[in-house]
Amino acid sequence: MSFSSRRSPPPRLSGSRVWVWGGRSSADSLGLERIWGRRWRRRRTAAMLRFWSQYQSHRGGAFAALLVLLLPAFCPSLFSPLGHALPSIFSEWNAPKPRHMSLLKGALQRQISDEQNSELWASLAHQGWRPCIESENNPVSLPTKSTGYIQVFLDGGLNQQRMGICDAVAVAKILNATLVIPHLEVNPVWKDSSSFEDIYDVDHFISVLKDEISIVRELPQEFSWSTREYYAVAIRATRVKTAPVHASANWYIENVAPILQSYGIAAIAPFSHRLAFDNLPGELQQLRCKVNFQALVFVPHINALGEALVKRLRYPVGKHSDEYIQEVVDENVDAASGKFVVLHLRFDKDMAAHSACDFGGGKAERLALAKYRQVIWQGRVLNSQFTDEELRSQGRCPLTPEEIGLLLAALGFDSRTRLYLASHKVYGGEARISSLRKLFPLMEDKKSLASEEELAKVEGKASLLAAVDYYVSMQSDVFISASPGNMHNAVVGRRTYLNLKTIRPNMSLLGQLFLNKSMEWSEFQQVVQAGHKNRQGQIRPRKPKQSIYTYPAPDCMCQQ
Repeated sequence: MSFSSRRSPPPRLSGSRVWVWGGRSSADSLGLERIWGRRWRRRRTAAMLRFWSQYQSHRGGAFAALLVLLLPAFCPSLFSPLGHALPSIFSEWNAPKPRHMSLLKGALQRQISDEQNSELWASLAHQGWRPCIESENNPVSLPTKSTGYIQVFLDGGLNQQRMGICDAVAVAKILNATLVIPHLEVNPVWKDSSSFEDIYDVDHFISVLKDEISIVRELPQEFSWSTREYYAVAIRATRVKTAPVHASANWYIENVAPILQSYGIAAIAPFSHRLAFDNLPGELQQLRCKVNFQALVFVPHINALGEALVKRLRYPVGKHSDEYIQEVVDENVDAASGKFVVLHLRFDKDMAAHSACDFGGGKAERLALAKYRQVIWQGRVLNSQFTDEELRSQGRCPLTPEEIGLLLAALGFDSRTRLYLASHKVYGGEARISSLRKLFPLMEDKKSLASEEELAKVEGKASLLAAVDYYVSMQSDVFISASPGNMHNAVVGRRTYLNLKTIRPNMSLLGQLFLNKSMEWSEFQQVVQAGHKNRQGQIRPRKPKQSIYTYPAPDCMCQQ
């Protein structure tokens, strides 16, 4: 395909305003930092004066005042208004304690019958649905001529980007365009710069979709000017920045097709959640599922690490130390001899602050999270206008590690359950998960199961670590998530597609139960089991406006 008449980049549009990629400009950030700095210094000075006045008449007051004056010089991070270390340090001074001590005591003494245990681990019965992607059986030849190249720039974490990739393929199909392997933005929270090629098998991706759309790894030389840096410094005619959330197919035909016709290329950013779930042709919906469930396969070293973790969960060889004992697994051992649960626990500082809920860390933690909210979102957090009790009664607070442990215990999982913790960094550290560990002493994670050498390729790379967790989650006998989110949605959707047991916590019910401090363990257990009887993998057909990635039936599944 040649676009020789369109080789030169389009002219910069009129206007001197600079577009900043993905958020606030450095000038805005600097201004915000200066404002916060002035406020912080004024407050610190006033505090010092009050301290001096209070203690100058007492013995030792001079020394204490001198300490206050010198502390900022030696420990500036404690007094930095924009320092992310501040909330973590202060919250760690008051380690979170169990909030549901009575329930915790009852859970630690729980007894599970063999019949209940057998039912708990049983596979889901056939529900009358099967995976169904018609396009794989009826390939359609590609049009002889592409309309141009489509670039997309995807922000968010691994699973938000995964959904964006699926949408990008569908948009390329709508426009009869050639898709350039999507560019993954550096995540501002996890600071991960992993590329598409670092995570997914590109050759497999292109091969599976070869009968659907044309895909190239990179642009030809004549369009080499179309880069992220090119779009970051000025307004460009080839950049599409007005795509509405859940845009229709017609929107792309009316707004992007003319750009392709004029320049041979269009770069869409932002692109997260930019394609509708409703009123699309059935073949487009099935194409999105084909990308999600067939085309996106992790690179071999991620699959290999994930498979090693799964084997060690199913066939444990005893307690291991820093030097991991390499075991030999008999491939012929009955797979039913070892079962495990994956708990997706996203409980980092970003999530905790954005929820605006109280997690039991005391006044210091509440102040730290409030400051974090102000710095990151300038206080614009919808939940912050409600009380903690209101949020919990509405099911809008993520479950703490203690609460998700109590839920699992109430459902019948005993202390012998092998639990894999799929998470990044838990806000509050080990103190936050101590109650969960007491309930499930056989809890494992990547670091406890793998050696430093095995983790070397993924360590410090949030997207690759999340990919390993995704792989293990898909192999587990049971999956549960402590809070809704992109990882939850992606895993639940695929496990629904494969008819695998997946527990969806009843957040509003649990929120109300945990507010009741007088409830006994037996009553809690009874109410929890009744409230989750039909929330363990039962297929729910997608409703209007719901995501096809969370609810793949009926778009990508057929009834039998």
